Amino acid sequence: MTLDQFNQLSDAEARNAIAHCVALPGWSSALAAARPYASVDTLLQHADALASQWAGDDLARALTAHPRIGERPVGASKEAALSRQEQSAVSDDHQPLKQALRSANQQYEQRFGQVFLIRAKGRSGEAMLAELQRRLTNDPQQEQQEALTQLREITLLRLQESFQ
Repeated sequence: MTLDQFNQLSDAEARNAIAHCVALPGWSSALAAARPYASVDTLLQHADALASQWAGDDLARALTAHPRIGERPVGASKEAALSRQEQSAVSDDHQPLKQALRSANQQYEQRFGQVFLIRAKGRSGEAMLAELQRRLTNDPQQEQQEALTQLREITLLRLQESFQ
């Protein structure tokens, strides 16, 4: 989609066009309502400003749409397709890595009560596992901030890719 096309959409169509970026309808609504944008950079800056206001409740809502690292979602939704693509570094053929991720995911969920979130695109499976293990040492406040940072990165990456 081009920026001009996005600027021309109805509010509902614009919200729908960016809904795959993050499972937070308020963010999509606010971003769509601020149209027209003069440039993709302006759009991304506004999106980042909105995302920088997210807190724990937003993280909890957004995590409902994110699979565990190493467990690719099934389904035909755009979000599922993006997650499968983003996690392509975790090969189904690499069973020791998948088992290590499964174990670390369980530890993380027991410790923090939520799914581990990381921007997977551009990271190897081993790098994601190392980051998961490192973040297990965080206190809950540190981890919430790191997870919110990762959510912002994922969201902005998906948004940027929507306009290429």
